[in-house]
Amino acid sequence: MRIASKFMLTAAIASLGITSACVTDPVTGERSISKAAIGGIGGVVGGYLLGDLVGGRRDRTEKILGAGIGGLAGAGIGAYMDRQERDLRASTAGTDIDVIRQGDDLILQMPSGITFAYDSASIQPQYRGTLDRVADVLSRYEQTYVDVYGHTDSTGSDSYNQGLSERRAVSVADYLTQRGVASARMATRGYGESQPIASNETEEGRAENRRVEVKLVPITDNDVR
Repeated sequence: MRIASKFMLTAAIASLGITSACVTDPVTGERSISKAAIGGIGGVVGGYLLGDLVGGRRDRTEKILGAGIGGLAGAGIGAYMDRQERDLRASTAGTDIDVIRQGDDLILQMPSGITFAYDSASIQPQYRGTLDRVADVLSRYEQTYVDVYGHTDSTGSDSYNQGLSERRAVSVADYLTQRGVASARMATRGYGESQPIASNETEEGRAENRRVEVKLVPITDNDVR
């Protein structure tokens, strides 16, 4: 019921966004929606933060079982994620990483300004210490799936941005794996410019849209039965 209500709310917001984002051609009088507005609306209703795991739950469960990782049950799920949230907030204090709670899921939002140089998928050396601390927490809380999402702003072609977002997601996932996070828990996806969280019309907004997100989803007993 909560998910359905949230979907209805986001759909209503999107509807308002469509109305306010319409522009009128001064010559023809036709009304249309700008590319930037469409991108913003996609970020609202895209559902990637509410959706299922990358690759689907069945495929991911097979990998988890192969790695010998068990599941969580009942009230233990919330308590487990509470502790993980606390430790992630402590490990990222003083950085620009945002730790966001969505029900029993956690999302780490990492602006590319502290992860990658412009137009690069190589993690900047000065950022590795922060990622090391994140990896330490993730490796200790192994009963979670780890999805890594890459995003870009709207500068450049759609195809180029899609490839760059994928490379950045893989770069972060590979780094976490090298620091002890089991690869069986992980999957990556690039969203290119399709999921903005701010306007691409300003430099500040574009900087917010250039980001990597790590979504943590608890592994439950139902998943591994």
